Amino acid sequence: MSAFVDAQSGGFSINLVHRDSEGSPFYNPKETPARLVGYAGRRSIGRVHRFSSRSISNPSDPDAQLTANNGEYLVNISLGTPPFPIVAIADTGSDIIWTQCKPCTDCYKQDAPLFDPKSSSSYRTVSCSSNACNSLQSEGSSCSSDGSVCEYQVSYGDQSHTQGDVAAETLTLESKTGNPVALPKTVIGCGHDNAGTFSPKGSGIVGLGGGPASLVSQLGSSIGGKFSYCMVPYAAAKPTSTMNFGTNAVVSGNGVLSTPLISDPSQPTFYFLQLEAVSVGSKKIAFQGSSIGGSGNIIIDSGTTLTLVPTDFFSQLSDAVETQVTGGTKTSDPEGFFSLCYVPDSSLKLPPVTAHFKGADVVLTSDNIFIQVNDKVVCLAFYANDQLSIYGNVAQQNFLIGYDLPKQTLSFKPTDCTNT
Repeated sequence: MSAFVDAQSGGFSINLVHRDSEGSPFYNPKETPARLVGYAGRRSIGRVHRFSSRSISNPSDPDAQLTANNGEYLVNISLGTPPFPIVAIADTGSDIIWTQCKPCTDCYKQDAPLFDPKSSSSYRTVSCSSNACNSLQSEGSSCSSDGSVCEYQVSYGDQSHTQGDVAAETLTLESKTGNPVALPKTVIGCGHDNAGTFSPKGSGIVGLGGGPASLVSQLGSSIGGKFSYCMVPYAAAKPTSTMNFGTNAVVSGNGVLSTPLISDPSQPTFYFLQLEAVSVGSKKIAFQGSSIGGSGNIIIDSGTTLTLVPTDFFSQLSDAVETQVTGGTKTSDPEGFFSLCYVPDSSLKLPPVTAHFKGADVVLTSDNIFIQVNDKVVCLAFYANDQLSIYGNVAQQNFLIGYDLPKQTLSFKPTDCTNT
């Protein structure tokens, strides 16, 4: 039985599965923890190639090879009537919802079966004059050669691309209560020409950005413009995190801190914040960040693992952390990616670190500051990058992060996400 969403119904919640955990099609038990964390770090850098309009990436660059479908969290959805299951990347850095579709004129190899629109009774292509087509202008919408069908095209920084028909289709989410949440007439991209560096393990993307084509924007008033998520730490025994919509997404109670959520009309996909400084112990380091996003200087993104900051700031932060760490033994990253690493024994004492957002001083835990590479190594989960500043998901773990789009606020609440 399907449940339809509206703000008065109390909202709904879904599971997010980390791409490297069991139950994910990307899971590879043969990979070492150190290598998986290294891959996640490189995917973080790869996101910049995709996000920054100023970057031109070389397709032979190993970082660029990871940008086309490099989100970190997956969501189980179904398309069509009857429902056709898809494991999709949930991505706050994308807007359009798309999957590969039959017939494929030029598609990348996909392990899972392709969605066949002809098998769905609820699938409808969208006309060029429709509002749905207009909403996809930022995704390169155009008309088919005969002028009858709206088409989309998305190109990524590594020269991968997807293009196909714009359609209205029933999208069904698996809620945590066990009742499916059916969303009829959701605007999606049905990709018939998709090529580049996409992984065969991937089946699609659910865009959760701020643009008009994203799932969040399409749900609109039915969820009151609210969503939230609570991501478990990488080393947690429980592999699933939680994403909430509507009234389920309200962040309230003791310990809540809020900061302005800043939009940039020229880049509507991204959620910008204003980070004023970061304190390491008593040392406060001013943050300039990226000169984009209007008054915002850093993007908050669930699909980027590390927190990316300018080189000069990273040097100051890394030096401050290293100076104030007591005990422990400094070591090297087995994969050679991270620059500041320690043996996590009982003698290691880390300094307190606070991220000073406008109006919100967010106190970070050791799990937000360091990422566990393996049982014997933890490394600073920040990385130098001068193109774009991104507040990554390690820094967000064990916080309930709430987005209130009508009020233009983002809220942080320290939370044990393994209990959500």
